[in-house]
Amino acid sequence: MTRTSWKNLLLAGAATFSLMLAAHAASAGASDYDIGSIHVSQPWARATPKGASAGAGYLTITNKGTASDRLVSCVASTVSAQCQIHSMTMEGGVMKMRPVEGGLEVKPGATVTLKPSGFHVMFMGLKHPLQQGKTFSATLKFANAGAVEIDFPIMAIGASAPGAPAGGNMMEGHGSMMPMDKH
Repeated sequence: MTRTSWKNLLLAGAATFSLMLAAHAASAGASDYDIGSIHVSQPWARATPKGASAGAGYLTITNKGTASDRLVSCVASTVSAQCQIHSMTMEGGVMKMRPVEGGLEVKPGATVTLKPSGFHVMFMGLKHPLQQGKTFSATLKFANAGAVEIDFPIMAIGASAPGAPAGGNMMEGHGSMMPMDKH
């Protein structure tokens, strides 16, 4: 191998290692939050392209108590004019996103995961694009446990979970992602 080939191979290896380290640091940097009997873990959001007016955030909620609670709303965020709890469903091949009326119930002992193509926190009226590697905060309100401020690390456009690679051929309304038909 020539000196140039070795140099290119080392640079490629270093770049790959740096990307893997950054993905691990981003997923490991996510915090857990406890408020009353509610435990919130793995909050994250997807980066958005320039010009997107909305983005989505995801997290896992576990109710460690003996009574049901509800994620009632997203009170405020540092990146958007408004935020809401939304559901995403497919009806007749058409994606439908709607605010969750009355909040999202979390039964005693149950875990609810907000994830792509399902329940999510919708950040509308973005003040700027959500940039991979950055973090923003939002305040979530539970009916019984109260309000808690959550930090959302921002992953790649198309990421399916914290630390996961971007989904490649993904597209979603409101600046977040949904699989597209490849035909």
